Amino acid sequence: MLTRVGVPVESEAEHSAPEPRAATLLCFSHLRWNFVFQRPQHLMSRFAREMCVIYWEEPVDIGPKETAFLQVRESPDATGVRIVVPHLPQGMPEAAREAALKRLLDAHVSTIRGPLITWYYTPMMLHFSRHIDADITVFDAMDDLSKFKFAPTKLLELEQELIDRSDIVFTGGSSLYEAKKDRHHSVHCFPSSVDRAHFCKARARQFDPADQEDLPRPRLGFYGVIDERFDVDLLDKVAAMRPNWSFVMVGPVVKISAEDLPKRHNIHYLGGKTYDQLPAYLSGWDVALMPFAMNESTQFISPTKTPEYLAGGKPVVSTPIKDVVRHYGHLEGVRIASTPEEFVAACEEALELSRNPEGGWLAEADLMLSAASWDTTQARMAGFIADLLGVRTGATSPALLVAAE
Repeated sequence: MLTRVGVPVESEAEHSAPEPRAATLLCFSHLRWNFVFQRPQHLMSRFAREMCVIYWEEPVDIGPKETAFLQVRESPDATGVRIVVPHLPQGMPEAAREAALKRLLDAHVSTIRGPLITWYYTPMMLHFSRHIDADITVFDAMDDLSKFKFAPTKLLELEQELIDRSDIVFTGGSSLYEAKKDRHHSVHCFPSSVDRAHFCKARARQFDPADQEDLPRPRLGFYGVIDERFDVDLLDKVAAMRPNWSFVMVGPVVKISAEDLPKRHNIHYLGGKTYDQLPAYLSGWDVALMPFAMNESTQFISPTKTPEYLAGGKPVVSTPIKDVVRHYGHLEGVRIASTPEEFVAACEEALELSRNPEGGWLAEADLMLSAASWDTTQARMAGFIADLLGVRTGATSPALLVAAE
């Protein structure tokens, strides 16, 4: 059952004017909360400071004869976000799955009082949620999911429906903004931001994690999801050209086979790590890498890694991802390269920079990062939502967004 923390409960005998209630933000996401800490987690954990946040994940299969149910838990990172995971019997027909999800959703939102904001990261959840009577609907387009491997055939059609139903659309980068700005009357660009305090820990000497401490230097590292967006051929060729360099790959491997990953003595796959562990790994690198493939799946990405790497004090070498070139390509600490030969040359230049962290390249990066805070991004988004709620409810201030004292 949902509880409304901070909202006073009046008896029937009391006749004073009711206090404003906290809004509830119901976030529909295709990404598991505990998978990789990125845009949804950054934003929802900050919204949870001022309202109730429910994070609705994709279904999990259970035994074919079991009864559908919701698993509800608090986020393990003490952010106050409520994680909701539907559990559905395996083998259910699609229509039955959608009907079950609709029943579970209706039961869960039936106790919500006060303004309701529905926030979508995936249009695929419209199937069972389009009937919800939300005060505000937000589409936060962090990626063009239709370009990803195994994308559902109905995704583009549902995305247009979601855009049409939304009161406001946010995009995770400039390329996505350009692709969507003419499809809705209120589209706003919010590129990847950074928690500088978290990643600045990497600038101080830290104890190397056990699975990294014995790797020889120089170390060139990547963290993130290793999937169809990752250029495995580029990594293979660069590692072959520089056998004395250690290439440290941190992150889960999904949607591609581990057998397809290059296997060399100087490439080290360390698996997925928590968000809290990343600064320790980053601290032990000399150069940070973004070897993304130049394909459909990377056409509109705006990697959060760029500002995070820089906040950690590491020079960056990236393939020519459009938003990276546009926003960071002018920085001395960011090198752009297309071919394996160019990538190796850029890494050598970045290694030289890493030997001089007091140089102007880091100060230049810090100046740019000073305007790229997740706190600022969330506050600006909250301002848009407060304005919309005010128009919709007649409120004159954003007080509806915070719990009553």
